[in-house]
Parts: sequence; structure tokens; C-alpha cells
Amino acid sequence: MTPEPARPRLRGDHLLYGMLALLVATVVPFIVIPALRNREVSPELPDLGEVPAFALTDDAGASFTQEALRNHPTVVDFVFTRCDSICPVVTMKMQRVQEKTGDPKGAAIKMLSISVDPEYDTPARLTEYAKRYGADPMRWRFLTGPADQVRALVEGPFMNSMVREGASPAGAPRISHNGYFLLVDGDLHIRGVYDSNDVQRLDELIHDARYLARTHRSYKFGQ
Repeated sequence: MTPEPARPRLRGDHLLYGMLALLVATVVPFIVIPALRNREVSPELPDLGEVPAFALTDDAGASFTQEALRNHPTVVDFVFTRCDSICPVVTMKMQRVQEKTGDPKGAAIKMLSISVDPEYDTPARLTEYAKRYGADPMRWRFLTGPADQVRALVEGPFMNSMVREGASPAGAPRISHNGYFLLVDGDLHIRGVYDSNDVQRLDELIHDARYLARTHRSYKFGQ
């Protein structure tokens, strides 16, 4: 009787390589393909004009010029300390921007709140207001200054308003201004306007600010 030929045995390493190849073929497409589909797309940000030269005063009583906005993105809003309507809400949303960008890669993103009641809002009052909302003085500054110079900046390139419209029942002045945030890039160009009442737009603001921080030629994370 002719003996049956011996069947070849798979070596252990061949079996292992085969299992790994099968695993890669099965798992990788489920990881790589969704990652490629969800790859971050660079936002198309408009150029809404350049921030001109200005010289105002911050909440520490120091001179603050447009050069403080250079080489990093800055989120700008408009408030005043006596406001009893939208300002507390707007400031809490700016506080959220600060918290959402508190990681090392968000450190380049700065925040700037400009008082539309500069004759009342002294640096001392702005300092107290900043403390109330946990503002990090290394990242979030508050500005005041001569009313005509503040008005020229707010109603000019920043496209807002600071018109007085009487007083509230509590006696606080009513000053017409909106709750929009502006995004300024590291070259002093305004790159977006975001409605702070729109949660999705606030998320887009943070995304766009991170993009500007990541792509600006002069910024290195951790510095």
C-alpha cells in the first residue's frame, strides 16, 4: 500500500504573519477611511479689513496698542461694567472661549474686551469686572480710554455701535451694541464675525482661532 504523502505543516511564524495580515486587512479600513473622510478642512476665512493703529489703556492701567494683537489670533467683544442686559451673558461666553482654549495648543489665542462705556469704565473697574469672570490676565485683557478714540475703533474697523439710548429701570445706561465676537489674525486683519447667541458659531470661532494659531508663521506652540 502506497503511503499517503505527508501534509506540509504551517510554521508558527507563517501562521502569525497570516493572522496579522488578516487583522490589518479587516481593521485598518475602518480606521483609515473614516479618518480621511473626517480630515480637518482649512476654513475659508474672509478678510474684513485691517485693524488700524490705536493707543488705549488696559485694565492694568498700561498702554495697549494694536501691536499687542500681532502674531496671534485675538477674539474681540464689546461690553461695559454697568450693563445689566446682554453683557454678563456675552462675558460668560468669552469665559467659555478662554476655557475651551486653555490647553497648550490654544495658548496662542488671546481675548480682548473693549468697553463701550469708557468714561465710566476705569482700569480699576475693569480689573474688578475681569476678576468676576476669572479672566486670565496673560490671555484676556479689557480696554478703555478716551471716548472719541474708543468710538473711532469700535464704530470704525470693528463695525459695532456705542450709541447711548437712555437708561434701564435700574439706572444703568442703555448703550446700543451687539453681542458679536470678532476674530483678528496675527497680521491684524479681521477674519470673521460670530454671533455669540449661536452655539455652532461659537464652536466655529474656536475652530477658526485654532487654525489661525496653528498656521501663523511666527507662532510656535509652547512659547
